Amino acid sequence: MYLEQLSLTDFRSYTQVDLGLEPGVTVVVGSNGIGKTNLMEAIGYLATLSSHRVSSDAPLLRFGTERALIRAKLVRGVQSTVLELEINGNRANRARINRSNPVRARDILGICQTVLFAPEDLALVKGDPSNRRRFLDELLVSLVPRHAATRSDYDRVLKQRNALLKSGRAGKFTAGHEATLDVWDQHMARAGAELLHARLELVERLLPHLQNAYAQLTDGSKAAGAVYRSNLQDMIDDDGEAAVGGPASAGASAAGVAGTQADGLENLRLLSVAELTDRYVRAFAASRRKELERGVSLVGPHRDELELVLGQVPAKGYASHGETWSMCLSLRLASYYVMLDDARTGGSAPILILDDVFAELDVQRRRKLATIVSGAEQVLVTAAVEDDIPVELTGRRVKVIPGGIDEPDTR
Repeated sequence: MYLEQLSLTDFRSYTQVDLGLEPGVTVVVGSNGIGKTNLMEAIGYLATLSSHRVSSDAPLLRFGTERALIRAKLVRGVQSTVLELEINGNRANRARINRSNPVRARDILGICQTVLFAPEDLALVKGDPSNRRRFLDELLVSLVPRHAATRSDYDRVLKQRNALLKSGRAGKFTAGHEATLDVWDQHMARAGAELLHARLELVERLLPHLQNAYAQLTDGSKAAGAVYRSNLQDMIDDDGEAAVGGPASAGASAAGVAGTQADGLENLRLLSVAELTDRYVRAFAASRRKELERGVSLVGPHRDELELVLGQVPAKGYASHGETWSMCLSLRLASYYVMLDDARTGGSAPILILDDVFAELDVQRRRKLATIVSGAEQVLVTAAVEDDIPVELTGRRVKVIPGGIDEPDTR
C-alpha cells in the first residue's frame, strides 16, 4: 500500500496544501518549524486517529478555525481508496470512504496503516508506562480495528467506576452505590479481560521481531527483550496458592525474556477471555477496600506495564542515549514486521514514516536503519538538512516552503 495524494485544509499551519506522492522513498526537506512534521502528523492521524505530538485534537486545527480536513488517496495493488477525515473542534469527528455518506471516524481504522518514527519515541523507553501501553494499543487497533471499541469501552467504564469510587472516598458511599459498583465491576472485568488477552497475544508476536530488529541496528553485543507485567499476576487463588506465576524480576536478562514470560505470564496467556474476566472480578473484590480509600481503580490493564529489557537490566534508566534510540527504533521496526506478517495473509504493508529521525542518530545507526527500511513499498522521510539522509535512501525530494510545497525534483 502507498499514499498517492495528500491534501490538508486548515490543518496545523496549512490553509491548504496538496502533496503528490509515489511508491519508494520520498524525502521532504525544509527548515525547522516550516511544516514538514505537520504533513507526517496528518498521515499518522489518518491511520491511528491520534497525534504522536499532542494528546488532544485542538492544536491540529489552524488557529481561528473550527475544523480541519485530511484527504488522502491510497493505492493497494489495482485498488484505490479515497479517505476524508473531518476533525472538529466542537463535535465528533467524521469520515468518508470513497466519498460515501459520513461515518464514524473510527470506521476508517485499518484502511491506512503506518509506522511512524519520531523524536517523541524516546518516551517509549524513558517515559512512564502509559507511553508503552499506548504503543501496544495503537498497534493492536491497526492490526484489529475492532479493538478500538474495546479500548473505548474500557476507558468509558473505568471513568464511570472511578467516579463511583471517588464518591465513596468522599463519604457518600451507600448500599445503593455498592450494588452499582458490582455492576461496573462486571463491565470493567469483561472489557479489561478482552484488552489484556489481546495485548498478551501481541507481545508474543512482537518479541522475536524486537530482538531481531535490535540485533540489526547494533553490533549485537546486547540483546533486547520485553516483559508484559499484569497486576493480575499478584492475585491469589481460592486455595491460597499463586493464581499465576509471579512477575519477572527487574533485572531479568533479555536472553531470558522468553523463559521469563513462560514462568510469569504463561498461565495468563493461556487463559480465555472468560477466565480472565473471572480473575478480574475476584481482583476487584479483593481490592475494593483499598480502592474506596483511594478513590481510584487499582486493578486493570490501565495499570499494566511493558518493561523493556536490554542485556541484563531494564532499558529505562540504564540504556545509553544511543541504546535508547536503538530500542525505540527496534520497537517501531518490530511493529512494521508484525504488520508485514499480516500483509502476507491479506493485509497491507504499512507506510513507513521517519520524521526528523536521522538527525538524532550517529552515522552507523543512520546507515543501518536506512538499509533496513529502503526496501519498503513507501518510505516518507523528513529532514531539515539533506546531508542527514544516508545515501542508501535515494529517491524523490520534495521541498517544503512557508505555507506549502515547492515543486519536487527527482534524483
